[in-house]
Amino acid sequence: MKIKKGDLVQVLTGKDKAKQGKVIAVYPETQRVLVEGVNRVTRHTKAGQTARGSRTGGLVVQEAAIHVSNVAIVDPSEKKPTRVKTRVETVERGGREKASRTRVAVRSGKDL
Repeated sequence: MKIKKGDLVQVLTGKDKAKQGKVIAVYPETQRVLVEGVNRVTRHTKAGQTARGSRTGGLVVQEAAIHVSNVAIVDPSEKKPTRVKTRVETVERGGREKASRTRVAVRSGKDL
């Protein structure tokens, strides 16, 4: 997956189309991401006991995961969604050559 935790992304489709938010969590096994302020759903929680005391029940509004194909990374210079490509550079460290991968915005060519 080309999207990482902490990236600024924009929603491309769905009820929250055109909203931007920061990625809170990434779930590569299900190809989903959790975006701050996007795809908010209402959960019904039951009142019960916790280790510190009582937990109040009721309605809790929280974010739900969204499929990674429905979001795009926001280009840092243009503030518009872009695709991501990888640039591989060979760097010499300690007498050995090592491949270094950098994520690059397709729209502007700048590093992410």
